[in-house]
Amino acid sequence: MEQISWQEFEKTDIRVGTIISAEEFPEARRPAYKLQVDLGPLGMKKSSAQITKHYKPQELVGMQVLCVTNLGKKQIGSFMSEVLVTGFADEDGDIILAQPAGKVPNGSKLM
Repeated sequence: MEQISWQEFEKTDIRVGTIISAEEFPEARRPAYKLQVDLGPLGMKKSSAQITKHYKPQELVGMQVLCVTNLGKKQIGSFMSEVLVTGFADEDGDIILAQPAGKVPNGSKLM
């Protein structure tokens, strides 16, 4: 994998947010949920997340997750995704969400 400089890494804005709502996204090409994420001082942001294998919408509400906030918006069908909710692929390629080990204030930046 190509090495990047510390300055390049610092350009990536990864923040913690709390999922406020999660709903089915039947129009998506691949199974996904529409999420509303509270990022504290950055406000409420929308995200489309392909996390349907490990999570039910009601389980996601109140969960803190790590979000990349400076990738720009992405149109996914009729939905405009504003942040990228991050995670790791399990052995089957299904996503497990990246989360802080403890509760932190919404909008906190990954250091």
